[in-house]
Amino acid sequence: MPSADSTPKPSQSSLPKQDVVVSQQGWRADEGHPFASYGSKCFIGAVADEFLSKFGGTYEMMKDNTWPESPEKSEIVAAAIMEWGKANEATVFAHWFQPLASSGLRHGQTGQVHNHFFTFDAAGRRKFSFKSADLLRGETDGSSYPNGGLRAGTHHAGAYTVIDSTSPMFMMEDTIYIPSIMLSYEGKALDEKVPLLRSEQAMSAQCARLLKLMGHTTAGVQSNIGLEQEFFLIPRDSYDRRPDLQQCGRTILGKMPPRGQEMCDHYMAPLNQHALNCLREIQHEAFKLGIPLKTRHREVAPNQYEMAPYFGHVTSQIDQNLLVMQLCEEIAAKYELAALFQEKPFSGVNGSGKHNNWSLGTKEGLNLMNAGQVAEVTGNLDIFPVLIAAVVTAVDKHSDLMRAAIADPGNDFRLGAMEAPPSIISTYLGDSLTEYLEGFKGGKRGEYKPKPRTVDTGCDLFGTLEVPTEDRNRTSPFPYGGHRFEFRAVGSAQNVSMVNTVLNTICADAFKEFADKIEGGMKADDVAAEALKEHWKIIFNGNGYSEEWKAEAGKRGLCRIDSGVEAMEQLGAEKNLEMFAKLGVMSKEELLARRDIALQHYTGLVEIEAGCMIDMITQNIVPSVKETGISTAQMEAECAKVKAKYEELEHEEDPLKKAKIARELRLDVMAKARKVVDDVESICPAKSWPFATYRDLLFLDQNQGHKSRKFLPGR
Repeated sequence: MPSADSTPKPSQSSLPKQDVVVSQQGWRADEGHPFASYGSKCFIGAVADEFLSKFGGTYEMMKDNTWPESPEKSEIVAAAIMEWGKANEATVFAHWFQPLASSGLRHGQTGQVHNHFFTFDAAGRRKFSFKSADLLRGETDGSSYPNGGLRAGTHHAGAYTVIDSTSPMFMMEDTIYIPSIMLSYEGKALDEKVPLLRSEQAMSAQCARLLKLMGHTTAGVQSNIGLEQEFFLIPRDSYDRRPDLQQCGRTILGKMPPRGQEMCDHYMAPLNQHALNCLREIQHEAFKLGIPLKTRHREVAPNQYEMAPYFGHVTSQIDQNLLVMQLCEEIAAKYELAALFQEKPFSGVNGSGKHNNWSLGTKEGLNLMNAGQVAEVTGNLDIFPVLIAAVVTAVDKHSDLMRAAIADPGNDFRLGAMEAPPSIISTYLGDSLTEYLEGFKGGKRGEYKPKPRTVDTGCDLFGTLEVPTEDRNRTSPFPYGGHRFEFRAVGSAQNVSMVNTVLNTICADAFKEFADKIEGGMKADDVAAEALKEHWKIIFNGNGYSEEWKAEAGKRGLCRIDSGVEAMEQLGAEKNLEMFAKLGVMSKEELLARRDIALQHYTGLVEIEAGCMIDMITQNIVPSVKETGISTAQMEAECAKVKAKYEELEHEEDPLKKAKIARELRLDVMAKARKVVDDVESICPAKSWPFATYRDLLFLDQNQGHKSRKFLPGR
């Protein structure tokens, strides 16, 4: 994962002009080289300046996120955007927003309505026009988006988009996309982004307030994240022979082949050439959009990969992650592959996550999670431990919300399965920081200076090797990794807006609590020490997969919510409703709506899965297997049980009761049916089995064709 040693500066819109050179691949640096066009499709930096200058503006004015409030600046930006589009044969614009409950289903996870920059006059000639009113706001029909009761009904269908100036506009094909929020006619948040922006506003205000009380003034604080996106790339022809993958995103049937991931032979192995060409084009297209997609490598499971960018501001990073997911799906198809983002597409091998590396930084560039930087810039040795104590407080007080934030339907099969952290929320701080905070809460003061560890390589050529103070604890849901925390339990298919809305909000609550006590007369270090004593139980540096930890967590009284449905229910807890409302992040009505939408989304996905299983067994497997002479009686009996539970689900109207029935259907009734079907697959002649098998799906290295589309940058 790219480093978070300091708060990142905004990405440059384009690389410096280079001399014309020819690489070993024959690419000219000013033409087809994959880096020459970096940022060319993103309206920032030099790209924006080129067109803004034609109308008396500069990109400098857009760095102030309040520019949409100025009619003069808005008209300049609108005119420049239209000229940018015309120069690149992009004559369409779209307000680009993020509806709720999109993970696992909606391609790209965004909403958009495309409009041309031009109209036609009476003679049929094009007339270009794009004003600030077109740029800053849009209107759409909000009747068919999940709303959880935030709209009164279809007779109140108005929804309005407003430009989000914290995230840059970008161009794909013939369309310029304008990142936006979406509100209902009554001003309720119908999207993922409005609460995220409100939460950062609340966190910034309370953190800046706390810092000021400790002698450090800042213009504001922002969340910075880096997302490690995992996914599978599988053969397209095999994907086409799996209706469950096409409809549900995961295999609901299928036995494991003799080989899986038990030999650890896939992790960090050389990339498959089909997949490599696909990933290179994904990176190339991402670079053009100004997305610094730095890392690519194989993951643990066969055909599983990971890509990750540099750290950046939370809103633009989330927007860029959604774009990367969309690019993966679209470009994979060009290479006869299918990209899978569902958290557990295959049983028996690791699923996929999206590790949410998170830190806080001031607008001036100070990483508040970096002890050395904080001490050097502020001169106050207490600020770092006070902030860490506030984070520890937030995690302990609101672990139920952190669990709710990762209750994506696909995480049902992943959390705690020796591939992702358990559903018991805790935080790992490492021995060094834990020892320091132990002393701090006991009255010992001083600067936190982690001592680098050295290991002896046993080889004179290398001597001793310096390693980080903090180890990597893959079993912790929220480990501190030196300069950042990593929310490891996030699901790969998620839009992480709610995840970071929760992190911002619970930290804002803790910062406010600390600031209130300091203003009430307590010393900052005493406030932090008191909080550490109260919330120390949430710190755990051991093996989160162990049975001993489950017992120990119970003794400590930590929150453990194994059921994703019960986790979603926590969004309606009174303490959470009050906190979000108090901090101005979401009204009680908006948060309750998100609870209901999450439950309905879960239920809807399970209904699709159950219907797909019934069809696959009834229409394909039973007829095919009968022809072999193998008995299908037990399969048909289990399928009947799935049908019966499915009908029970259909007749329930209460959202929570319905979701609980869906969970039972998915994890009990369907799981038993799968076991029976998979056993039949193990004895059925291969030529008679009607679907692509796990062997077909998971081993691209061994069963790929000899033809491979090559990635040719610039074409």
